[in-house]
Amino acid sequence: MTFSNKKNNKGKKLIVLGFVTIGILFFMYGRYQDPELLTPSAIDSIQRIAYGFYIILLVAFGAVGFGMYRYHKEKVEINGRDLSTIIAITTWNSKSKKIFLATFVGYGIFFSLVSGTLVYQPEVDFSYHYGAKIPSGFVAPCCDGPGYMPQIIIYLTEHVGLNIIPINLVLQIIVSYLVGLNAAIAVNAYTISRKGRGASSIGAIAGLFIACPTCAGTFLSVFIGTASGIALSIALSQLQTFFIAISIPILLITPYIMAKKLRNSDGSCKINSD
Repeated sequence: MTFSNKKNNKGKKLIVLGFVTIGILFFMYGRYQDPELLTPSAIDSIQRIAYGFYIILLVAFGAVGFGMYRYHKEKVEINGRDLSTIIAITTWNSKSKKIFLATFVGYGIFFSLVSGTLVYQPEVDFSYHYGAKIPSGFVAPCCDGPGYMPQIIIYLTEHVGLNIIPINLVLQIIVSYLVGLNAAIAVNAYTISRKGRGASSIGAIAGLFIACPTCAGTFLSVFIGTASGIALSIALSQLQTFFIAISIPILLITPYIMAKKLRNSDGSCKINSD
């Protein structure tokens, strides 16, 4: 194994380590979600564990992010002929980076609004209805299913706040990254077929409902009536795994479809990485 391949494998290992850590973290914290365990003597300990949860989660995100950067950079330096290298080279130039960052941030904000992470309730005064101090925030350690606790509740103004749920946060970062990656490649792939663009769009739209499938029912209720909308919301919430299964694979596959449009006959990339 060459030195370059070893470096490349380190990037992969960091990515795997980060995601495995997140999975274990969700599983372990789920063991503290029994309301019977929330005794006065245990609540302080669970609260400290909740703080530790987010510290470890941020470290895991850092490992994944740094691993992706190392893997991406190494692919550009090796300058191979595989599709992963084409994707890396295509998105390494300054124009693609700007497009990726703008899409990642923009889609992330949009995802936050749709999923309920960013809350805006003009008809509700948080200080009056919830007794909240403005601004303020706290970590709610219990009790819900694995991946949904601990939650971070932040009151920014009387009508704007944040409701950070771990599983939504993870999915938001993953989907926003993939949408940004697709957008950066699509800008360069000017010869891509309509089918390729369509696949990317389907993935982005389906990704909107990963964290909030009931939003589709809420939206449709405006057109088909409240009762039907609620029924549809319930049905969509039960199909949450289905939306995840569709959107993420599509967003993963589409870059490779587009990369084929950017590969020369000798396997090299048509796009300059500078």
